Amino acid sequence: MRTITKFLRKIVFAFILLYTYNLIATSYNLMVPINFLTLGIVSLLDVPGLATLVAILKIFYWR
Repeated sequence: MRTITKFLRKIVFAFILLYTYNLIATSYNLMVPINFLTLGIVSLLDVPGLATLVAILKIFYWR
C-alpha cells in the first residue's frame, strides 16, 4: 500500500510539473504534451526528465 501511494504521488507531482511548465512555455511555443509517456519519464526522473524532454523537443521539433 505504501509503494502505491508513493507511485501515485510521483505521478501527481509529474502532472503538476508538466502543467506548470506548459503554462510558462506557451508563450515560447515549447509545450510538452501531457500523456502516459511524458508522465512516466517525468515521474521516474523528476526535473531532469522534464529538462531532457524539453531538450529533445528543442533539438528536433522547435523552429
